[in-house]
Amino acid sequence: MNIPFLDLKASYKEIQGEIDCAIKRVLDSGWYVLGEEVEKFETEYAQYCWAKYCTGVGNGLEALHLALLALGVGSGDEVIVPANTYIATWLAVSQCGAIPVPVEPNQDTHNIDINNIEAAITRRTKVILPVHLYGQSADLEPILLLAKKYNLKVLEDAAQAHGASYRGQKIGAHSDAVAWSFYPGKNLGAFGDAGAVTTNSLDIANKIRSLRNYGSKEKYINDEIGFNSRLDPIQAAVLRIKLKHLDGWNEHRSILADLYLSELESSHVALPIQSLFSAHAWHLFVVKCEDRGRMQKHLGKLGVNTLIHYPVPPHLQNAYKYLGFSKNNYPISEKLANQVLSLPLGPHMTNQQVQYVCESINKFK
Repeated sequence: MNIPFLDLKASYKEIQGEIDCAIKRVLDSGWYVLGEEVEKFETEYAQYCWAKYCTGVGNGLEALHLALLALGVGSGDEVIVPANTYIATWLAVSQCGAIPVPVEPNQDTHNIDINNIEAAITRRTKVILPVHLYGQSADLEPILLLAKKYNLKVLEDAAQAHGASYRGQKIGAHSDAVAWSFYPGKNLGAFGDAGAVTTNSLDIANKIRSLRNYGSKEKYINDEIGFNSRLDPIQAAVLRIKLKHLDGWNEHRSILADLYLSELESSHVALPIQSLFSAHAWHLFVVKCEDRGRMQKHLGKLGVNTLIHYPVPPHLQNAYKYLGFSKNNYPISEKLANQVLSLPLGPHMTNQQVQYVCESINKFK
């Protein structure tokens, strides 16, 4: 049996008629930059996230970058980031001329450890930037309390958390701003790069709308040095269709995750731990495995495709050599980078496929 890590083609096939009609609608409109399709998606996604405003941008990295700029982050500022995350979280900080200040993860959830954030705050700290890793919310309440105590802003990186909840409220409006990626492999994925920022602040929303469009609110009138980072209307049309199916797809992911949790019996893997305060979106199902290389090879021979999120933590990337980090600076993140293994999971995976993956892992010696 061959088990793909994620079958993107199956998602398209399921709703092909709806998608094709939506794309044709944009093509027939003759309006190919911003416009009504983008505005409708922004309204619908804001409502879905329980937020007042949504601003579509070019991709997830630009969502983070423009949101940080809108929060006033600039040269010499510091932004607290997880040590264990995809490098885009750090890159957005660097693009503002600011310095990423890493904080180790909680060993159970792999999200930023809230007990270590306060020690990282300095007079130069401007923003705390938690990531909702794998689709599970970081613990936002204590983060927001810390931000209030030190007069800081909070920006959430929700690139993996479409449809996730924190204490009964959907991710999207707990903090000052929330950055989203709609990269094709996400729970809510476009057919190319796309992103957005949700917020309850009209000032932040307006600032990002200006920054994404050359620093202009009115054509040929540029109030600031901006960027070209506009959500494409074809991608917006695709996302509008997929948004209708997101909760159903997430529910199926949850059923499969529960099956993994009940069927995996191997002593060679440590299962993911769910937080009591979070409704998991299960973007990824990540196990820990001390003999990861041999396990991944074993599964590959049996037709099970796996991935590693992420094999090299940001502080050990050449891009951040200039910050002077070295091996063992963040040992928990480094240990996770050597042990995590993402198993196949997606809205069109079957129970039988999950059982096959579990059987394949359980027979590993």
